[in-house]
Amino acid sequence: MAEKRRLAVFASGYGSNFEAIQKACEEGTIPNAEVVLVVSDHRDARVCSLAKDAGIPLLDFCPKEYPNKAHYESIIAERCEEEKVELICLAGYMRIVGPTLLEAFRGRIINIHPSLLPSFKGAHAIEQALSAGVKVFGVTIHYVDETLDGGKIIAQRAFPYEGNDIEEVTSLTHEVEHILYPETIAKLLQTNK
Repeated sequence: MAEKRRLAVFASGYGSNFEAIQKACEEGTIPNAEVVLVVSDHRDARVCSLAKDAGIPLLDFCPKEYPNKAHYESIIAERCEEEKVELICLAGYMRIVGPTLLEAFRGRIINIHPSLLPSFKGAHAIEQALSAGVKVFGVTIHYVDETLDGGKIIAQRAFPYEGNDIEEVTSLTHEVEHILYPETIAKLLQTNK
């Protein structure tokens, strides 16, 4: 049997997209792949506990303990190389990826964003969309480059929503994310054998 494709998931918080990716690997929705590393910039994040419970290696760090971004990103890149990571999946990782990590994994870092890019970039996309009064929300998966949420779009999925409840639309967004992200990862791995 072929060696499993090796994924790293970067997350800063709750870890629901990590759970969706991990489950998809276990169930074969993402065929012949496994999460071999979780990276988090918050040591007390729920995603860290999830990784430990699943027996997945964890690199958790506090950015303030390093002299600069290049320093901690070089440690992350080195660890990803040690784990032979093929694809880095940002899943609620609330840091802008810098040149050190981009150069080491160019074209192999993807991100999920809770809007139909190029609309509503940045950290508060759902709130921005609600404030703008849109009636169609969505999710985008894109390659990460030097621009904020500006890399080449890989996949998008839209859904209608006419309410104004942030919790409700956030929940609907997560439902779409948890299906679209594993589907997209599976397609990318299939295409890039």
